[in-house]
Amino acid sequence: VTDTGRDTMTTKSTADESFSAQERAAMKERAAEIKAENKRAKSAEKAAAEEADVLEKIARMPDGDREMAERVHAIVTTVAPELAPRLYYGQPGYARGSKVLCFFRSGQMDKERYSTFGFSVQAELDSDDGFWPTAYALQEPSENAWERLGELVRRSVGASGSD
Repeated sequence: VTDTGRDTMTTKSTADESFSAQERAAMKERAAEIKAENKRAKSAEKAAAEEADVLEKIARMPDGDREMAERVHAIVTTVAPELAPRLYYGQPGYARGSKVLCFFRSGQMDKERYSTFGFSVQAELDSDDGFWPTAYALQEPSENAWERLGELVRRSVGASGSD
């Protein structure tokens, strides 16, 4: 309590008294912009870290599988740049939002005779006849096989093959 008898702890100036409605609205907009910028920065950092994890995983794969995984990565990131690389069960995956759409599994690391390129239920590969594959074996794929893989990735994200 001061000499005037007023309690300084309860006397305060409010934003309503100091700023106009336009100034308050501008401050709210700027705060939202800063929040969005920070979120974007965190999102970009997360995306870069997730891609680095995928590239590191690919680099540690045995010969043969590493080259296939590198080719898969190049195809997916070229054909469907909207998909974000991320690890999926410890193997390279490619996601739209938080959902993995397609993935590569190293056959050698899984102790299988071939590697696998597969699609999740998020992929838009449904066929009118109700029958379509969701995974493909990769074992020394031909150029034709790589082209088909690229077309499947394009279709899986909902893009037509005519573009």
